[in-house]
Amino acid sequence: MCRFTLYLGPPIRLSSLLLEPAHSLIRQSTHSREREEPLNGDGFGVGWYAPELTPEPAVFRSITPAWNNRNLANLARVVTAPCILAHVRAATQLSGVNEANCHPFRYGPLLCMHNGDVGGFGAVRRPLLASVSDEAFGNVFGSTDSEHVFALIIDELGRHPEALLGAARLADAVRSAIWRVVDLVADHGDGAPSYLNVAISDGQSAVVSRFSTDTRHGPESLYVYRGELYAPDRGRGAPPEALAGGPSVVVSSERLTDDPAWEEVPANHLIVVEPDRPPTFVACERPEAERLARTA
Repeated sequence: MCRFTLYLGPPIRLSSLLLEPAHSLIRQSTHSREREEPLNGDGFGVGWYAPELTPEPAVFRSITPAWNNRNLANLARVVTAPCILAHVRAATQLSGVNEANCHPFRYGPLLCMHNGDVGGFGAVRRPLLASVSDEAFGNVFGSTDSEHVFALIIDELGRHPEALLGAARLADAVRSAIWRVVDLVADHGDGAPSYLNVAISDGQSAVVSRFSTDTRHGPESLYVYRGELYAPDRGRGAPPEALAGGPSVVVSSERLTDDPAWEEVPANHLIVVEPDRPPTFVACERPEAERLARTA
């Protein structure tokens, strides 16, 4: 499994997430606290938005381990953004280690990343691709189950292309895509457990899921921090150094700091982040119309 972090708030440097916190994402790439295997060294990626220039995000990805990439460290010191998605990868199943398989994935103004596993993906992949539109199919460049889940989300968004993007629409698309995965695995993947912590953003809003069909072990870890983001303590008794100019939201596979304000996201829920509103938890339940159709 992988580790990821999403930030939405006043512009901050990439290093505020990747390098500076005591348990930064780079630290998690070598010393993950909530995985049996602490290393996440099969590549990395970071995406960020510069809304004053373009609505489409920039993405930097590499197959090198995040802890050993000097270009990443140099960029992180000087690039600032109001929305950041960063991911360190531990390859699963049959997907190879190549740049196309590194997260986050991009489609127009959207960035998407995933921590988890689609159960029985080798058997699920072909019927999954057969179920999506040409537009969604054409955005699959690699072999990861993660990018195929993103294709399902793109397909869901394409059902109503005239609708504006936003938190509510992203949440509906993520929820429907998750249940399509559940049904595909039930039909073609022998019901193997799936782990679907998925993060998606359009640069202004974001939706992150914490979901699994594994009733014994549950989903992968996920936490949210709400408030002003601070750098690590600068020594006992020293005041923290503010990194952002106001309220912000961080959603992360593991806590970046020891601040008690970090809150665990409930199992099988979405966390929905919108501008100027507190983030909300929404149960990731199958839409009623889909439930009735499935049982008919």
